[in-house]
Amino acid sequence: MGVLNMTPDSFSDGGLNDMAAAPRALAMLEAGADIIDVGGESTRPGAAPVDEREEVARVVPVIAALRASTKAPISIDTMKPSVARAAINAGATMWNDVNALRSPGALETAASLHRPVVIMHMQGEPRTMQNQPHYDDVVAEVIAFLQTRIREAETRGVEDIWVDPGIGFGKTLEHNLDLLRSVKRIGEETRKPVLIGASRKRFIQAINERAQDAGRDRLGGSIAAALIAAHGNAAMVRVHDVAETVQALKVWRATI
Repeated sequence: MGVLNMTPDSFSDGGLNDMAAAPRALAMLEAGADIIDVGGESTRPGAAPVDEREEVARVVPVIAALRASTKAPISIDTMKPSVARAAINAGATMWNDVNALRSPGALETAASLHRPVVIMHMQGEPRTMQNQPHYDDVVAEVIAFLQTRIREAETRGVEDIWVDPGIGFGKTLEHNLDLLRSVKRIGEETRKPVLIGASRKRFIQAINERAQDAGRDRLGGSIAAALIAAHGNAAMVRVHDVAETVQALKVWRATI
């Protein structure tokens, strides 16, 4: 899953305009991405909410342009049901929801769209999620949360569900590492395909203090996280550096 952020304030790659977005996405597909994840609202720690109309204006033209250029799957990364619906109408094929379908109307919208949905764990919300996150057992608690959301979604008629443990979303370094070690368990206990998004995340800098620039200094750590996720049977990894990650995964796969 290649990341396409249509936001001015994303932590590592914001600021794309409409003219540059489609070529960037097509280049990621050429480099080996299987799906493009388009987002119009930053979810970095401390991020401010984006107005619904502004978010739609950021993502819908890009999705429509992509759909006119490729048959490849497109994911919409949003917490807002109305944005998800507008994106699906424009050609998106998947809803990636960091809020796990907890927004008002989200469950009903997901059921009516009949598209795959990713539900993600996040402790708190983007503005406050990194303010002293605490768990007694992070892996067990994340799995329990995902299981609860799966049951709720399935009860409402949502059929195609993926899960994401939410690396970096209300977690300390040790929480993130525990979850990466437990990707296989997460998939087994939720009985759902697992998406891991660890690319360029801040926990890499916590391990290697020289990795301060998210876009320039965290490639090695991002690839390592993708390989760990693949080793744990993750169904998909969400990455910024597609060509490098695809190459690493191909080499890893050739050895197993």
